[in-house]
Amino acid sequence: MLFPTMKRFLRGLARLLGLFLFLALLLGFSGYLYLRASLPQGEGRIALEGLSAPVEVVRDGKGVVRIRAATLKDLFFAQGFVHAQERLWQMEFQRRVGQGRLSEILGEATLPQDRFLRTWGFYRAARAAYGRLYPEEKEAVDAYAAGVNAFLASGAPLPPEFRLLGFRPEPWTGPDVLVWAKMMSYDLSGNWEEELKRHRLLARGVSPKRLLELMPPYPEDAPTILSAEDLKLPLKREEAPSALLRMAPPRFMEASNNWVVSGSRTTTGKPFLANDPHLALQAPSLWFLMALEAPGLRAIGATLPGLPGVVIGRNERIAWGVTNVGADVEDLYLLEEVEGRGYRYKGRVVPYGVREEVIRVKGGREEVLKVRETVYGPVITDALQAPPKTPMALRWVSLDEEDHILMAFLEVNRAGNWEEFKKALLPYSAPSQNFVYADVEGNIGYIAPGKFPVRKEGHTGMVPVPGNGEWDWLGYRRPEEWPQAFNPARGYLVTANHKVTPKGFPYALTYDWAEPYRAERIEELLLAKEKLSLEDMKAIQQDQKSLLYRDFRPVLELLTPLSEGARAWRDRLLAWDGTMAPGSEEALVFALWYTELTRLPQREVGEAYWDEPRYLLKALKEGDKNCDQPETEYRESCLDYAALALERALDRKEALGARAWGEVHRARFPHAVLTHTPLKRLSDREVAFGGDRYTVNVGPFDPETLAMGHGPSYRQIVDLSDMEGSLFVHPMGQSGHFLSRHYADLLSFWRRGDYLPMRFAGEGRALLLEPGR
Repeated sequence: MLFPTMKRFLRGLARLLGLFLFLALLLGFSGYLYLRASLPQGEGRIALEGLSAPVEVVRDGKGVVRIRAATLKDLFFAQGFVHAQERLWQMEFQRRVGQGRLSEILGEATLPQDRFLRTWGFYRAARAAYGRLYPEEKEAVDAYAAGVNAFLASGAPLPPEFRLLGFRPEPWTGPDVLVWAKMMSYDLSGNWEEELKRHRLLARGVSPKRLLELMPPYPEDAPTILSAEDLKLPLKREEAPSALLRMAPPRFMEASNNWVVSGSRTTTGKPFLANDPHLALQAPSLWFLMALEAPGLRAIGATLPGLPGVVIGRNERIAWGVTNVGADVEDLYLLEEVEGRGYRYKGRVVPYGVREEVIRVKGGREEVLKVRETVYGPVITDALQAPPKTPMALRWVSLDEEDHILMAFLEVNRAGNWEEFKKALLPYSAPSQNFVYADVEGNIGYIAPGKFPVRKEGHTGMVPVPGNGEWDWLGYRRPEEWPQAFNPARGYLVTANHKVTPKGFPYALTYDWAEPYRAERIEELLLAKEKLSLEDMKAIQQDQKSLLYRDFRPVLELLTPLSEGARAWRDRLLAWDGTMAPGSEEALVFALWYTELTRLPQREVGEAYWDEPRYLLKALKEGDKNCDQPETEYRESCLDYAALALERALDRKEALGARAWGEVHRARFPHAVLTHTPLKRLSDREVAFGGDRYTVNVGPFDPETLAMGHGPSYRQIVDLSDMEGSLFVHPMGQSGHFLSRHYADLLSFWRRGDYLPMRFAGEGRALLLEPGR
């Protein structure tokens, strides 16, 4: 029995808790109302200073936007306004990444990132490029920035991220637009990391010959994007004069697929063009689906919040898609320092230039970063957490003062035929992309534009070279030297980040290529039928058959299982067809087994996992010094190691408690900031997914967590016989506001392999943007 005083105490506590609960609910409801109020206006009228004529903005039932304007300037103004309506926080975060100003809003935790970004000088390069834009290009950039600023001045509530972090965004400028193009170029370039890795391996005592074994060359019998017949060029010499030059580890490359099929191979008699760039999965999505219409431009497809125009898509006459070439447009230069004076260059001592960067940190503190500059560019090793003993400077195409990549895309949006398309790409710089092309006349084509450095004979770009002036770039390749093909006899073109040019091409774009598995599988499926339909294009994009499994299956046949459980699983895997479906238990065991196999050379290379399939295959079939495990008493063969890896995989499966690949292989979509807060439940998403790094419907995963952080960031299939019957989709949704019904309503479409109609026509909510007074 409770004493009366205790009863009174509990009644008082209950009343107090009730009051707190009421206040919490009231505050929560007020917060909810604020968050709802920050959703963009999609109907009615808005008067905006800066417009010359009314602009119509229509949002369909999934939030896909169509903008119709009377002039190009008004069109890009409205695009900036709408992007800011839907994705302002994303654009602000991207801008601050490019500026190296994350610490102003996030504090000390992001100082290392800001130091790195400031050292490279992305925003400095964007400012320089802005000052050299062509007049038409500058007008588009300025109009877009003015549209963003019109939203900031409109009085609309800001997205909740700004309130949570306690700041308001500054007005947008031209360099703010251009800096995200620089960051995308950085994201799709990575040769500097490969050079640094090779340098460190050589410093560990790994010989050039052994490097060739650990990082095997691109297979001679594997497909290339272009054949000698496609190029119609004389092939002059061998690409690689020595074994070291033939190494081809593609670890930095973002994966993507595209292909185009001639009407001679389709059920419609006209081409199909398909594309799915594989980039980081995030919330909100990287892309924004949009149709743009004004006199002289009518394009639809994937746009990037922060940039004007359509990046991937179609107009009324042509369609295009892109994947990353991975061209080597970065070089590291080893500096011979002369203490207290500078570095040695062309026989003399050159003093470092010093650039001071002031990094403001939330709370009021400032840090002054002194960046050393050379004739090549910044000394980027100063910003590394574990810098090598010898300082290295970076030469990178995207740090050049002149950059007209935006002009190239704007002109592609307006191109009507192959010649106009090629001309549009003439100012293209970096990152170099595999552009596939198709038009309503039935033509298909391919071109890889970009500023490709001309290097001195013997300078491969694979390892850092002395920065003494002897290995400086000699210029850039001329556009007529770019790899290209038009209406190839075989009737299709496939790009999947694999090798572009055949043996004997006059120069090397790079020596780092993606493994050919995805390209081989796409070609298998394209050749499986005499005539291909739109449904076939969908099926290819969704294919998760693993050719990696095909290559490693013989190892399973040869190994001797170490337990009855392993023997049963070996037999199940041998009976499996290799499809990495999310509901497959075999896919789970194979993925875990392969992951254990990649641990093989960790003592030698200093990395926990070494995902080099051809090194592993050769080692398991022919033997390798790394197969003997030092923790055991006897000497293991490589097949013994494979059997041990299977046991470890089954132990890990049991520890995970999983019975299907999709239970642990989850596509994750984190919000850049809210993922670290209790609001993660509202902002983040994850879904079960299949595939692996080498399947067409790609599903790369972290070897420790098995989570998938990269994947198909956008899918499109263009039917050149019926342009309005074309398809597109991206994960998450159109809105960046996590209370919007369009925040994640496309995620189930994307996961299931469904699409939205890629069409200009359609009904929806209409918003009229009118010129202000």
